Order: sequence, then structure tokens, then C-alpha cells
Amino acid sequence: MKLHDLKPAVGSKRKRIRVGRGIAAGRGKTAGYGTKGQTSRSGGSIPAWFEGGQTPIHIRIPKLRGFRNVLRVESAVVNVGRIQNWIDAGRLKGESPLTINVDVLEAAGLMKSRGKPLKVLGGGNLSAKLFVLADSFTDSALTKIKAAGGSTQVLQLPTEESAVAVGVTKKKSAPKKSASETSEPSAGADA
Repeated sequence: MKLHDLKPAVGSKRKRIRVGRGIAAGRGKTAGYGTKGQTSRSGGSIPAWFEGGQTPIHIRIPKLRGFRNVLRVESAVVNVGRIQNWIDAGRLKGESPLTINVDVLEAAGLMKSRGKPLKVLGGGNLSAKLFVLADSFTDSALTKIKAAGGSTQVLQLPTEESAVAVGVTKKKSAPKKSASETSEPSAGADA
């Protein structure tokens, strides 16, 4: 086989059908577009959402009110009653006080939203002694955990003060040169 013997696969190259070239061209007088009217003209099709001239749906329905707060923090929530149910079922085990945090809840299947902050709610009853580490608590959750003999710890995002306390400092920028230091000496000063 030589280069001039190569041919495209059968059916891969099809000749383009040219319509609208007269009766003798083989596609008829009107080339499949039908007789006169809007649909036979070029660009004569109507969009799929056109409703025949009546007021369209996007104008008939009312506007959405309010706004979406971009700064809103969405938390992954868990109720103390649900934690108690899983302890009773034997799905959460450990020594008293039982430590509850994001890793424990995720391993038990109580929490799926890994990237979100954890918020503990006060729904249900709690009798087990717990040590709960979470980003936030409701007042009822704090009351129920403390009434059962447990304790809580609020996890906080690092701030500048806490970073300094740990020993993490920002990079110091180079001191800015004053205008007198940056200006070059004039040519007459050397003479």
C-alpha cells in the first residue's frame, strides 16, 4: 500500500446536499421548505419559548423578592438527641465523658458536610456525659449538655492575636525609602 492508495472509510465523507437550486437539481422547487409563509423564509423560525403573542410566562409571574446573602455561613447541624440515639444504639462508643467532634461524627455517619462548620442544636433528650467540640452551640444544646454533666469547647478560627500567641508572625515588608534617599545626586554636585 502506498500513500496514493489511501482512501477514507466508506460513508465517512458524504457530499453536502445543496438545496434551493431549481427543479432540475433533484430537491424540488421549494427544496423541502414548503410553500410561502413565515417558515419558508430564512430566519423565519420562532423560538421555542414563543407563546403566540400572549404575555410570556417570565413576565406573568412575579419577581423574586429579597436577596441572597453571600456572607452567610451555612453550618452542618446535629441535634443532641440524635447523638444520644446513636449512643444508645451502640454506634458511638468510648469512655465517659465521650468526646464528640467532627471526626467522630463523620466516622459514625452523623455528619456528611465535611467542609462546613459544626453547629450543635438542642433538639431531643440527652442523658450521656459528653465533651463536645464544635464551632457553635445553641443555648438549649449548652443547657442540655451541662445538665447531663458534660462540657463543651467552642472551636474558633485563628485570628491575628491567636497567631501571635502561637508564634506565627507575618512577613515584615522592606522599609520604604524616603524621597531624599531615592533621588539621585545632581551632576553639578560632583564638580
